[in-house]
Amino acid sequence: MALTDFWTGSKHYLCDTDLAQAFHIARTLGMPLLIEGEPGTGKTELPIQYAKDQGLPLFTFPAGSKSNVEQFVAKFDHVKYLRDSQVEVLNAQRIEQGLDPLESGGRKTENLDDYVNLGPGAQAFSHPNSVLLIDEIDKAPREFPNDLLFALSHRQFVLPESGKTISVTEKDMPAIVITSNREQELPTAFKGRCVYHYISFPDAELMEKIVKKHFPKIEGELLKKSIRLFYQLRGMGLDRAPATREMLHWLKYLEHFAVDEAIAKIDKKEGMGILIKSHSDMRKIQSFYPN
Repeated sequence: MALTDFWTGSKHYLCDTDLAQAFHIARTLGMPLLIEGEPGTGKTELPIQYAKDQGLPLFTFPAGSKSNVEQFVAKFDHVKYLRDSQVEVLNAQRIEQGLDPLESGGRKTENLDDYVNLGPGAQAFSHPNSVLLIDEIDKAPREFPNDLLFALSHRQFVLPESGKTISVTEKDMPAIVITSNREQELPTAFKGRCVYHYISFPDAELMEKIVKKHFPKIEGELLKKSIRLFYQLRGMGLDRAPATREMLHWLKYLEHFAVDEAIAKIDKKEGMGILIKSHSDMRKIQSFYPN
């Protein structure tokens, strides 16, 4: 039975109302949820935290420049198949000579499924109500999302060589989350198979709630000063403004110090290398906050 309860987050993850609604719609309809937004806004964390909170198996596929459907669905191990074929011929000779046959791990060449290695897509479809993350699909070649259209439309994968089909019903469809940083525009037909949501960057009030999820014991003045400086940096027109991920890494660093010392580091603008990721941006910061 489909897991369509309205999920609003967990102890360690804050899922805002609009994102929770989109995720609920996608799971109810048995469709993938495509999440776009700038890097570091928590797109990847949604399926990870949902699977962890609900105790569901999680399958992940980090997309890259060489990603293809074979990696995502399944690969046929031709080398192992050839080796076992040779072992079978050799065993026939050994049996004729009264010798014990060699072991092949219980595989039989007439059963082609023994040589198919399932990728995260086929594994997720084999585990109803699991969670599947396709991360940063915009980094993959354009053919990759196009090649997924059949699977998304028919809710099934056809395994290589054996021709076996792995399919699920709409109710048993895994919770699929696909993330994109918009490095390239995705095919229209592919986006049409998904429920779409864009994560806007959180305002200071929401950021405070996010921080408290990760650092529930953070001291008030430290929280106030770190958020103020963080949004000052984001408002400076940097080439790459710091994201939520950098904010949390920065606070994790400051957590190693006593509160007064951590606040002093904020006032001195120490640890900017955690927030700022380019030489030109660092020079802007240094000129705006001279020692």
